[in-house]
Amino acid sequence: MAPSAWLKSLTQTGLGGPSSSVKTDQRSNMHVKIDTKEKFHVIRIDGAVLTADLAEEIRSVVKDAGQGSIRNLVLNLSGVTDCSPEAAREIALLQQQAYDEGRSFVICCMAKNIESLFDDEELLDVLNLTPTESEAWDIVQMEEIEREMLGED
Repeated sequence: MAPSAWLKSLTQTGLGGPSSSVKTDQRSNMHVKIDTKEKFHVIRIDGAVLTADLAEEIRSVVKDAGQGSIRNLVLNLSGVTDCSPEAAREIALLQQQAYDEGRSFVICCMAKNIESLFDDEELLDVLNLTPTESEAWDIVQMEEIEREMLGED
């Protein structure tokens, strides 16, 4: 199955798609750190394991970010050393949904073993992934310029 078709099938089956329910967590209980820049938010995981529950917390942050004036996201996975397949699928869906909404969502600093997991889940080819946070910033800014030139924003 092609990666985009696979993502659509996940959305249609309710595995993290738009119809999924999202539990809003109190910010003080969040396991993610957010650093706001001029055109995007950088999300960092506070912990070494990216679980499905943590992916739901990221979903909440992504949803909140979509409501504000700074809508683009960079997900920095530099501290993540392990990831569940469910979390990997959720992250891929979040990225696809952000792009469907006309926002940028770039993932950076992914460890090789996490990259292998995403590849095993047939998700690696659909991700906007960079080796460094600086490169992720560049992509967000280029995509923002592209949207402005095309009049989408």
